[in-house]
Amino acid sequence: MTTAEPQAQSKPIPRPDEASLEFFEGARRGELMLSRCIACGAWLAPAARICTECLSEDLRWERASGRGVVFTFGVMHQFYHDGFIDELPYNVAVVELEEGLRLNSNIVNVPNEAIRVGMPVAVTFSEQGDGIYLPRFEPAGD
Repeated sequence: MTTAEPQAQSKPIPRPDEASLEFFEGARRGELMLSRCIACGAWLAPAARICTECLSEDLRWERASGRGVVFTFGVMHQFYHDGFIDELPYNVAVVELEEGLRLNSNIVNVPNEAIRVGMPVAVTFSEQGDGIYLPRFEPAGD
């Protein structure tokens, strides 16, 4: 009986679909694009198909400011997926944007120990492979 050497696995890469394409195209351009309800003005999570505030289906894509604050975060020390093993420990954060919407992301360009709830952050983008970019957030001046 032989045992196979474990093979390095890459991170999962999101695949844009019709509902999220503008979000991913915006990220590639360095713009944080989000859905916004025309009827009530609410900002919505990427790929929303109806407004969570008024149930309108009349949405459009708009560029968000990309500025916000860390609402909450956690630092992952546990190994969950082979693609992230070289990044342990890494953070997972919820960023509250100036527009009021909260996005799940990561805080980059700062040690995990320096992340604080309420810390001002600004969007940056990182390539994941295959031309896919994702928004990340880094500390911003006050």
